[in-house]
Amino acid sequence: MTITFRKERLDRGIKARSADIYALASWRELAYLLAPRMLLIGGVLAFPLLRGLVDAYWLRVMLMACTIALLALSWDLMASVGLVSLGQAMFFGIGGYITGYLSSTLKWPPFITIPIATVAGALLCATLLYPVLRLRGIYFALITLSLPQLFERIIEATKILGGTDGMSGLTPLPDITISLYVIIAVLFATFFGFRRLIDSDYGLVFKGIRDNDRSVIAAGINIYWYKAQAVFIAGLPATFAGAFMTHYNQFVGMSSFAADYSVLPLTSTVVGGIGVFAGALLGAFLLVPISEVLRAYGTLRVVIYCIALVVFVVGRPEGIFRYAQRKYHQFERPVAVEE
Repeated sequence: MTITFRKERLDRGIKARSADIYALASWRELAYLLAPRMLLIGGVLAFPLLRGLVDAYWLRVMLMACTIALLALSWDLMASVGLVSLGQAMFFGIGGYITGYLSSTLKWPPFITIPIATVAGALLCATLLYPVLRLRGIYFALITLSLPQLFERIIEATKILGGTDGMSGLTPLPDITISLYVIIAVLFATFFGFRRLIDSDYGLVFKGIRDNDRSVIAAGINIYWYKAQAVFIAGLPATFAGAFMTHYNQFVGMSSFAADYSVLPLTSTVVGGIGVFAGALLGAFLLVPISEVLRAYGTLRVVIYCIALVVFVVGRPEGIFRYAQRKYHQFERPVAVEE
């Protein structure tokens, strides 16, 4: 008789007790649950205060990481309703151009142009995508991939909105520390809001459309109207990111529709973990600094993003966040198997 061993995974005691009823027996268990959350939130909130110790360049990298995180959260919410987007740059660019037009033409300040561009941009994107919401899978993805390129060519050919020169000299944002805290506040509001939304009855309809849209149709629900609402809600943080960065850079041009704003959010979500909004945040805060280190390689960065995408889709489809969460809440032990 041969004895072999297999690995058995078991939940830790605190995980088993707190999964549903939130039963905590000690301060140690409370710290066990809160430590990962407080580490992430506290680290992000404390980073802008390190201005005297951290180079200004890395503060700008942090700002870009928050921007990509907003785009990744937007992508993840659309994926929750079964809409796979390859064109988050469309949301970013439309938000940027609306606030750029309002600032350069009407001379409105950022605290007016950014909210208007956020809502109007999300509404415009939802209107543009509404006719193609009946498409599924790769067909919808191809449409979203082509739209940012279409807008680039229209602006280039018609010379509208500044043409290839774009619009510059826009009203700047306040100090980099204040700007960081503003976008961090929006980022956390989006993150917790999306988590609450997807766990509600309203979000249950989104997940039902993703998993079995025919059953949802049979229940008498207009899934295309719900998809349009999902695109609008998901577009809000993405258009805000475009409007915010436009004022921060004091410029908006065709580069707002660049492929980086589509590829990097998608890669961040896949690397961090699809379907878990915390995974989108984790992926963005990991990949953006890496992309800045690789900036010297130019457009080769996109190739590296695609390689990382393939590696995680094939080798670790659950993403870093789910893997780390499983390792944190479970332990493994060998179990004898008789043959």
